Amino acid sequence: MTIHHPGTDNSETEQLRDRIAEVLTRARARTLALTENVDEAELVVQHSPLMSPLVWDLAHIGNQEELWLVRDVGGREPVRADIDELYDAFKHARANRPGLPLLDPTQARGYVGTVREKVWDVLDRSALRGNKLVDGGFAFGMIAQHEQQHDETMLATHQLRIGPAVLSAPSAPTVATPVGGEVIVPAGEFTMGTSTEPWALDNELPAHPVHVPAFAIDAAPVTNEQYLAFVTDGGYDRAELWSERGWAHRQQAGLVAPQFWERDPAGHWSRRAFGVPTALRPHQPVLHVCWFEAEAFANWAGKRLPTEAEWEKAARFDPASGQSRRYPWGNAEPDSSTANLGQRHLEPADVGAYPAGASPAGVHQLIGDVWEWTASGFDPYPGFRAFPYAEYSDVFFGGDYRVLRGGSFGTDPVACRSTFRNWDHPIRRQIFSGFRLARDIEQSENE
Repeated sequence: MTIHHPGTDNSETEQLRDRIAEVLTRARARTLALTENVDEAELVVQHSPLMSPLVWDLAHIGNQEELWLVRDVGGREPVRADIDELYDAFKHARANRPGLPLLDPTQARGYVGTVREKVWDVLDRSALRGNKLVDGGFAFGMIAQHEQQHDETMLATHQLRIGPAVLSAPSAPTVATPVGGEVIVPAGEFTMGTSTEPWALDNELPAHPVHVPAFAIDAAPVTNEQYLAFVTDGGYDRAELWSERGWAHRQQAGLVAPQFWERDPAGHWSRRAFGVPTALRPHQPVLHVCWFEAEAFANWAGKRLPTEAEWEKAARFDPASGQSRRYPWGNAEPDSSTANLGQRHLEPADVGAYPAGASPAGVHQLIGDVWEWTASGFDPYPGFRAFPYAEYSDVFFGGDYRVLRGGSFGTDPVACRSTFRNWDHPIRRQIFSGFRLARDIEQSENE
């Protein structure tokens, strides 16, 4: 039974309640799919020291939901207060989590199920207004995004696991004539960040004006075909293309190609995707490259990575209205015609596959397909305020991180928008990361 609250607009509140229920249900269905298609031994084993055992992610999802929605929003008694420390990501490094006394798969499934049943009751009784944590359903939206972020992390763990394929999805769209070239974005001010997106996370806030000099940006991400030319031209053997740190990492890690690329004795390259070797699709965005590899490719191509502000202006600014949009195509939520999101496919689509998702400037696939490395470090916006806890963003500012933008084929729409900021260490490439290039332009090009 739905409980109505005096003084509220029941129609709007119920629409919001339905949206919350939909995103929470979608996230849980994906979580269960990612944890029920492998046996218990694979749930508890660590497939890479970079990743948690899948069973840790599963119970951590439930623990965060309990902390924020059952206890904080609902004011209910704890379900399992004894496991809070086990599933505190700041107290245990990923490499150490297999040695913890974790819930086994059966216990973890029972725990997250119990928590979710209590959350439904909390949602039914909440007015979804009255304080900053619940206004507009923020806490529920935050938890839906948290679960989907861990789902993408679990998807990356599936990519790292060794063994027969257990995931399947339709192939991503192909394109006979790919998008290419670059787009010039004139100099000027635009509004970066947001103050109106109800489920925006603290690092996306507040909206603020930024003046961006004129620049050129590629109309599409760098493709396998383009990156293969860099590999073939000896890009991994030419120290002059790499920064000092990048070259040291390339040597120490033995990098010779993007992660999961494999070369046969005849010299032909393929890519292993979720346990299945596949021929390189030339027009797909290159995937699983670290920031240092992207930087070296940019030097080889005579360009550079875009700054975070340049990327967001290319994605959001509408010169006709002078306003910043929610998405490159407008304010409508993403769908299958505008972006490759939500694990609909297990790979990027060819560049040019989503013309309806292009920005007003004609820049394609800024949302979905691959997270795009930018040149920028992860820093707060002017006027930043940590909310609802410092550990989400504040503790990471100023560290050795680079910002990624735009989401990937493994990112759910609830956790992807043109203001959404992701960040990681410049050596990381198990994530679904690619990049596009930019360059400074001469004044004559901007006239």
